[in-house]
Amino acid sequence: MFEVVCISFAFFFGLAVRQVGLPPLVGFLAAGFAINLLGPSLGMPVKSGEILNHVAHLGVLILLFTVGLKLKLRQIAQPQVLGGALLHFSISVAVFAPGLYYLLDIDWQTALLLAIALAFSSTVLAAKLLESRRELAVFHGRTAIGILIVQDIIALVVLAVFSGQSPNIWSLAVLLLPFMRPFLYWLLDFAGHDELLVLMGMLLALVVGGMGFTAMGLSSEIGALVMGILLSNHRRAQELAESLWGLREVFLVGFFLQIGMSGLPDLDALLFALGVGVLLPLKGLLFFLLLTAFRLRARTSFLAAISLTAYSEFGLIVAGILLPEWIVPLAIAVSVSFVIAAPLNRMAHRLYARLEPRLQRFERITMHPDEQPTSLGDANVLIFGMGRTGTAAYDQLRKQGLQPAGLDGDTYKARAHAEAGRNVVFADAEDSNFWRGVDIGRIKAAVLAMDDIGSKVVAARSLRAKGFTGPIISHALHEDHVERITEAGATHTYLTMFQAGIGLADRTVNVLEEAQPEGTSPVAPDTLP
Repeated sequence: MFEVVCISFAFFFGLAVRQVGLPPLVGFLAAGFAINLLGPSLGMPVKSGEILNHVAHLGVLILLFTVGLKLKLRQIAQPQVLGGALLHFSISVAVFAPGLYYLLDIDWQTALLLAIALAFSSTVLAAKLLESRRELAVFHGRTAIGILIVQDIIALVVLAVFSGQSPNIWSLAVLLLPFMRPFLYWLLDFAGHDELLVLMGMLLALVVGGMGFTAMGLSSEIGALVMGILLSNHRRAQELAESLWGLREVFLVGFFLQIGMSGLPDLDALLFALGVGVLLPLKGLLFFLLLTAFRLRARTSFLAAISLTAYSEFGLIVAGILLPEWIVPLAIAVSVSFVIAAPLNRMAHRLYARLEPRLQRFERITMHPDEQPTSLGDANVLIFGMGRTGTAAYDQLRKQGLQPAGLDGDTYKARAHAEAGRNVVFADAEDSNFWRGVDIGRIKAAVLAMDDIGSKVVAARSLRAKGFTGPIISHALHEDHVERITEAGATHTYLTMFQAGIGLADRTVNVLEEAQPEGTSPVAPDTLP
């Protein structure tokens, strides 16, 4: 009965909220509260909460492992990441703690712990929303995730200080992890491409990172993240992350259900949640001001701040261990913040376009080195997105005597291509500042090789708005995407899997023709339909 109720409620609540433009995870939260209210009458077992907590924990570990696979250590050590995270945490606690102390009439330690719990931002929500927009690897996405990692480390320190627990002697083994990287690389190569690859990901995320770090007195969440980071530079890191995608999504449903099932709120809990919900915009505003102070452009600061504008599930972990009586009010506050943050993130690029003139007033004169504009050189073909598809298109166009230039929102990927001899620059197709400064006068054709449909639509529209009249060629993953890309300005759109099938058929015919003696048919007449 447990799985029947959970799956049914999650599906129908998720389907319902999607009809009004909210992401399904908001429906999963509502489903959790509904299960909490109706579960006993539906025959839910008493220990179902423990089961769901375990499933939710597995989902968080796998999510953090896949986030780690897309991170680079040097991005965490950047000034805007460390400085932004530490300053935001300090200012938030300094503001929240006295306010909660006087307004709620509680002791100072409780006020301090509540302020700490509210100072964190949601790693799960930010990673989920950034990944859904294919923005984990772009500059503002990496900045946001880096700040979240620093916050998670702060949460670990808080738990260690206030719970009286500390890492044991075995925690020194963490220093040996970098020496394990060659073995992990070999193991990943040896695992192949099937179910063993999935099992290896689960082994590293749940066993080595999760249980292993717990045994050392460290956070299992940090352990899963660290194991992902150790493999982030491997050529198959992306493949490993994709292999875990479906499994992670299912487990994360349990995470959002579990938040809703934390308990039913009373009037005081609702008033607390609404009160801190009203203050949520100040959380994002503080992030924006701090990031612009570190010389990031207004667009980058705004998009990163929007991603960080939600209260954290780590706050629930802190409360569950140190303030169990506050778990329900904080769960409601986290839920309210998710309801507010989810649509804001979905509209983030459109919001920035509307607010751009006002937000740019906060920019510093100098810009972060990762965001300096770069010339396209003598290129006559522009390729957006330098993943496998874009790279193959680039190499083939160069063989045909054309001069392509590649654009990618991942600075590390752009740098790797440049080191390999390709004309690839860091740029985001959805960045209005890029379109104002780029010169496309020599460009004869454009290729849209990104996966995200929204980015393709923006790139096509921006090209046409810039006055580009040449052909825009794009691939599409789904049939319903073709019309959207064409309406945005693309002249030639191809269904990826359909074209792959045609290519295989053409290659088959060519192979058969080459194998047959001249003048004979490659297929026997009596086998034709």
